[in-house]
Amino acid sequence: MRILFVHPHGSNWMGAGNDITAIFNLMPPLGMLSIAAFLEARGMEVEIIDCYGTGHRGQGLVDEIVRRRPDAVGFSCTTSSFLEGYALAEGLKERLPDTPVIFGGAHACSVGVSLLDRFPAIDYLVLGEGEQTLYELAAASFRNVEKIPGVGYRRDGVGTLSAARELIADLDTLPFPAYHRLPDFPRRYALPLFSYPKAPNTSVISSRGCPYQCSYCDRSVFSRGFRFNSPEYIVEHLAYLNRDFGIRHVFFYDDLFTADRGRVARFCQLKEAQRLPVTYNCIARLEHVDAELLALLKRSGCWQVNFGIESGDPEVIKKHRKYYGLDEVQTKLAMVRRAGMRVKGLFMLGLPGESEESIRRTIDYALMLPLDEINVTKFTPFPGAPIYRDIRAQGEFDENWPLMNCMNFVFVPTGMSRDQLEGLYNEFIRRFYRRTRIHWGYTQMLWKSPGSILRFLRHLPEILAFEMKQRW
Repeated sequence: MRILFVHPHGSNWMGAGNDITAIFNLMPPLGMLSIAAFLEARGMEVEIIDCYGTGHRGQGLVDEIVRRRPDAVGFSCTTSSFLEGYALAEGLKERLPDTPVIFGGAHACSVGVSLLDRFPAIDYLVLGEGEQTLYELAAASFRNVEKIPGVGYRRDGVGTLSAARELIADLDTLPFPAYHRLPDFPRRYALPLFSYPKAPNTSVISSRGCPYQCSYCDRSVFSRGFRFNSPEYIVEHLAYLNRDFGIRHVFFYDDLFTADRGRVARFCQLKEAQRLPVTYNCIARLEHVDAELLALLKRSGCWQVNFGIESGDPEVIKKHRKYYGLDEVQTKLAMVRRAGMRVKGLFMLGLPGESEESIRRTIDYALMLPLDEINVTKFTPFPGAPIYRDIRAQGEFDENWPLMNCMNFVFVPTGMSRDQLEGLYNEFIRRFYRRTRIHWGYTQMLWKSPGSILRFLRHLPEILAFEMKQRW
């Protein structure tokens, strides 16, 4: 059995102009790579087309899939890439009507089997963790699918779920992702500009799930449980990336890298003892942070810690996530800086209940914090998030899937306008980055992150061209 995995590009920008996001940030499709490695370890042939890395799109991509003549094709799609993936599936079905087409990923898991009632070119859905489900589907040659948990299929023409798939209890039983199936890894891939000291670099996921209940988070793939790789597995994973691909820095893309204190401490001790030449970034929750943990992170090679702050308005935070005192945020971030690591703050604008006044409080608050960098997303109500259920009662929602990528205001809270949100977003970015302290921080990147500077200069013509288009 030979399975071809396709990771469609979709819309990853703001609905107009050239998409230049790959210049700033291009990470490998880790979920797809994990499933591919699982199948490969059990004797199946796998191929991967990552459209972000190859540039394949449209009819040319259909031609390429047909040329390879796979036994089955699996698409992994976000909400914004789903319709592009489906257009490819339709083109494929016209050319290879007997080839099974399977869809998985965040959008399939959040919407569920109703997709089969609306999109006839899809034969099966893989819902939840995909490794064991897709293997069993392929091993059974797509027969008796109703007996395989985690499969969406049609019964009497209606989308139906076979049964819920149990979560993988021990993540250490999974092989490392099939990075080797990406034709230009790691050269083609890179973490966000100025977020790493060394290249080549990549991302790693060492846990699945989250026990928290933020209103805006989609947990439909891994659910609310929290499972993780052992410290020994993680260190071996980093050693493999360093040995086989020359990786010198990784970003732990886990929602809760620091959730289990014992795991993090053991990882730091092992990594420090082995003198593994790989630095890293991670995402932490403020309640997990203290001086002892930060010292461990720093000694083991942590370069940057990211924190989800979201808003500077206490009432907005209380409505959407576990509340954490705003004064304490400032104290914890200062501790990270004193420990010798960079600090990045993650914010979100346009949440239900926000107003111009609350967003301005967020902007003013962010300017007070000891942050080196920020990332500001535009709130997007994804189908699997708790807030999606009554989102239309809280404002105007344009459920245009290709634009649902956290880069467009598809939702406008009651009492606000889209133009108002865009203006506040631009003001936030402008006021944060047009400060002497931030400019000096980026000047230091000449010696702290020389690879970022070289990458920036290499793509300067494209960046300037985009800036000119935005102004006009």
